[in-house]
Amino acid sequence: MTDILKLTVYLAERERSGGQFLTDAMLDLFGSRKVATSVLLRGIASFGPRNIVRTDESLSMSEDLPVTLAAVDTPEVIGALIDDAVAMINRGLLTVERARLVDGEFPAADGGDSVRMTLYVGRQQRAGGVAAHVAACDVFHRLGFAGAIVYLGVDGTVGGQRRKARFLSRNVDVPVMVLAVGTVAQAESAAAELTRLIPDPLLAVERIRVCKRAGQLFDRPHAFPAADADGLHLFQKLTVFTDEDARHDGQPIHRALVRRLRESHHASGATVLRGLWGFSDKRPPHGDRMFRLGRSVPVATILVDTPAAIAHSFDIVDELTAEHGLVTSEMVPAMLAIDGGNRRGGTRLAWHRY
Repeated sequence: MTDILKLTVYLAERERSGGQFLTDAMLDLFGSRKVATSVLLRGIASFGPRNIVRTDESLSMSEDLPVTLAAVDTPEVIGALIDDAVAMINRGLLTVERARLVDGEFPAADGGDSVRMTLYVGRQQRAGGVAAHVAACDVFHRLGFAGAIVYLGVDGTVGGQRRKARFLSRNVDVPVMVLAVGTVAQAESAAAELTRLIPDPLLAVERIRVCKRAGQLFDRPHAFPAADADGLHLFQKLTVFTDEDARHDGQPIHRALVRRLRESHHASGATVLRGLWGFSDKRPPHGDRMFRLGRSVPVATILVDTPAAIAHSFDIVDELTAEHGLVTSEMVPAMLAIDGGNRRGGTRLAWHRY
């Protein structure tokens, strides 16, 4: 396997930089640096350190929805552009995470932890007679993965070239990101099958912990220290996968999570992304279909924070996922939160063996 880095930026859609939207400026940067793969995803709800909620439920707030921009390449490529990316941001959250490109044998997962496998394909790419993302979810489900979600990109880079979704275009090459949660053995089997189905797939794996599934608690998030041995701050990420129509006390779980986390004053923010296809809670793969009343698409609620804040937030997550949902946690070695002149964290990667 080859070590790679994943740069992820959480922003409001209308943030600007140098006279253009910040997302366009960043994607121009990624294109000029020939970043292997990047994808822009639109969210449906969020809040940040200012406690301002952005949601597609409100006509005013839906004009400035959250967006998430992820870029993946070698440590040399990502490391060379981080400072330029940071310089563009006036308000937002940036994380840098380690991953491994699947191009050889899988490493053993210490402590029996699971992995998240990420596959990048084209929007109209086909495999086995169906859409590549549908075929991939079928593979993940058949192999017993705990869950998977497909994010539809609206912009990005593929092989260092910009690919933007356009009206009246087939948008064949606009990237789609498929995330799946499973064991190392399941991921190894999936990699072998996907390599046969999809020519030259871009597959990456990251170490995670499965905390809950379908209401069953397996483990709390790791109890990480606040900093590593060199004094670099450690951060942590919780991801809660549910269906959009899954409810707690009559309210969609992802909406209830945003509300309760915001009211707790422990969480510094959360972002909700809507999926196109996927599965969790042991259901078969599913998503939007024509002529269907209501929505049963997968959604993911993402929190990135200090280990202490994540420990508090997990209590809320645990309560609201008493019956539904897949919850994972992982270490984030670098996070930088920017709000004008206020900055928290940094972009140097911390090290912590666990």
